[in-house]
Amino acid sequence: MDHQPKFFENLSGTGKAIGVLTSGGDAQGMNAAVRAVVRMGIYVKAKVYFVYEGYQGMVDGGDNIVEVSWESVSSILQVGGTVIGSARCKSFRTREGRLQAAFNLVQRGITNLCVIGGDGSLTGANLFREEWSGLLEELAQKGKIDEDAVKKYAYLNIVGMVGSIDNDFCGTDMTIGTDSALHRIIEVVDAIMTTAQSHQRTFVLEVMGRHCGYLALVSALACGADWVFIPEYPPEEGWEDSMCVKLSENRARKKRLNIIIVAEGAIDCHNKPITSEKVKDLVVQRLGFDTRVTILGHVQRGGTPSAFDRILASRMGVEAVLALLEATPATPACVVSLSGNQAVRLPLMECVQMTQEVQKAMDEGRFVEAVRLRGRSFENNLNTYKLLSHKKPDAELPKVRTNFNVAVLNVGAPAAGMNAAVRAAVRVGITEGHKMFAVIDGFEGFARGKIKEISWGDVGGWTGQGGSILGTKRTLPAKYLEKIADQMRTNNINALMVIGGFEAYESCLQLHEARSRFEEFCVPICVLPATISNNVPGTDFSIGADTALNAIVETCDRIKQSASGTKRRVFIIETMGGYCGYLANMGALAAGADAAYIFEEQFDIRELQANVEHLTEKMKTSIQRGLVLRNENCNENYTTDFIYQLYSEEGKGVFDCRKNVLGHMQQGGAPSPFDRNFGTKISAKAMQWISKKLKETYRKGKVFANTDDSVCLLGMRRRNLVFQPVAELKTETDFVHRIPKEQWWLKLRPLMKILAKYKTSYDVSDSGQLEHVAMHSPKEAETGAI
Repeated sequence: MDHQPKFFENLSGTGKAIGVLTSGGDAQGMNAAVRAVVRMGIYVKAKVYFVYEGYQGMVDGGDNIVEVSWESVSSILQVGGTVIGSARCKSFRTREGRLQAAFNLVQRGITNLCVIGGDGSLTGANLFREEWSGLLEELAQKGKIDEDAVKKYAYLNIVGMVGSIDNDFCGTDMTIGTDSALHRIIEVVDAIMTTAQSHQRTFVLEVMGRHCGYLALVSALACGADWVFIPEYPPEEGWEDSMCVKLSENRARKKRLNIIIVAEGAIDCHNKPITSEKVKDLVVQRLGFDTRVTILGHVQRGGTPSAFDRILASRMGVEAVLALLEATPATPACVVSLSGNQAVRLPLMECVQMTQEVQKAMDEGRFVEAVRLRGRSFENNLNTYKLLSHKKPDAELPKVRTNFNVAVLNVGAPAAGMNAAVRAAVRVGITEGHKMFAVIDGFEGFARGKIKEISWGDVGGWTGQGGSILGTKRTLPAKYLEKIADQMRTNNINALMVIGGFEAYESCLQLHEARSRFEEFCVPICVLPATISNNVPGTDFSIGADTALNAIVETCDRIKQSASGTKRRVFIIETMGGYCGYLANMGALAAGADAAYIFEEQFDIRELQANVEHLTEKMKTSIQRGLVLRNENCNENYTTDFIYQLYSEEGKGVFDCRKNVLGHMQQGGAPSPFDRNFGTKISAKAMQWISKKLKETYRKGKVFANTDDSVCLLGMRRRNLVFQPVAELKTETDFVHRIPKEQWWLKLRPLMKILAKYKTSYDVSDSGQLEHVAMHSPKEAETGAI
């Protein structure tokens, strides 16, 4: 889409005052949102005020509403909860309370509010806005404010950001705090798995979600739970029998542990609660299994925010300030949210109404409708979980065995989440009636005949494993083409799924180009992008990048902590990524770094000098530490050592320097919830595409696929998952540096600079025009977003 860039420089906040408050339940990432609102507000020359203790502080006034400076939000990015406090407020529900709140705001000239909270908080904000002019008139009648104030502050603008770990707000794919809550749940599940395996135990885990089953559903998907109970999709009549049969079947298959996840609001089809204790008692009475209950409770709200939540909240905070600057009296109150990978603005009340519709549908027993109203992301999660958790009896598999043989392999460097993708591919393939084969050690192993059939049970427990269980090599197929073709003929392989990074994409290009010489490669081939570098063309995200980003951010947090103890210290940190600056740039945004050097944005000695001067100025303030990230290949001469020596020399007497090369720790570790989920969902989708292609290309007893669209890469583009022929992606690729020619995240680069106090241009052409909350059709859930 060609558009003229539109920059926000012509949006001035001079003379405007913005109040920011957090309300309702706390969520990790709220502080990142507060920090972004404050810094973006100050950047556009508006005054920004903290409203402490949510609406209670607005009603009480006084020291609860305070103007803040740039430094006020330093060091809060990595802190969970909300530093400005949150409280349930009864008095704001009365007109008297709102009258007092309006008076307190007018006294300080605040007519722009940024509210971070759940649907209750946002509904309250909207009511406040609707009553605003009436409240001011009443204040004028009582002689508390004069007529000039009524005219000057005639309109209240409101922008909401949804901070809620439950992800229960319609219209937004992810709310602030959800990803971090999933991190807490998965950490617990991973820990419980080891003890449960030791004793052959069954664990019933209760997670939060009184009215929304998102956390339960996604954590069940991410850990491969045996059963999940959620409010939107109650089990069918007689679920007790089905569940016990499933648990005992799993035990019979030598599975040493069972995990059952229960949302706290879980119900049966008669709207009766299903509690974790009830589930435990059932398992003990019927099966006699050693069963334990773990209730996670407020652990899920705690801890430090994940990289995803920090980036989401920072993007939303900046978008919220832009929305306030552009608001007119005619604009309805809006919510800034995320759809796929894109920031959008939606009318607040449409979202609230849709959210209330879900509850109404559940109360009335219209559960299919409730799932649909939750949105396509939720529906996709549910469908994928159902597909992967229960092995259909052979009698229910496709009547005609397809006799198609599908091989799965990993190529390139290991990336967390690869195993989740392999598991999903194998299980969906078996469900579709295919025979699944695993190739060990990439194309090198393929050439040597390291290929074996793999069953449903073989991939149990793979979702939480880091690295690559199948083994992976960087070797490209070009030098083994003949041997690989032999193996494909010998094993009668009818389709390939290649999971890996840039090498996987290149490999499939080579197979595509070799089709004229080897008919064996005329089969459906699908590439799933899996690399920590996130440098594969055709996708905004690749499996493994989120886990690596979290590893970087966690280390940066620790380093910042050590620096704040010693004062006046600057750390230079080198990240991986090849020539792709994704990890350095997004790591810098999530860790609150002062600069990030990347290959995609060339820099010279003048810029290095400017960064040193910027840090020298910073050391004069109360924030006496600095953090600089450098991508490993950003410049062959300005090495990490060079930058370290330059900073050390130029900063003499002002700050000292330390350097840290993160290295392979970025490739290791258990996959993050995002990577487990993303890997699982795109792999299931890819397998369904392979089945479709196999049916289309099966002629006269054999598969023959030689069109460009039979070798595709499945990627996430903005809001959707799309299959793109690898031959078409060639034009979008810089093969020398192994990166896409255009990368979406470069648009977020100015964001990092603004939040680190640099003057810069920020293209806001993509900033949301107000959209409407779209109801999607059931068909869309199959084709649509993640």
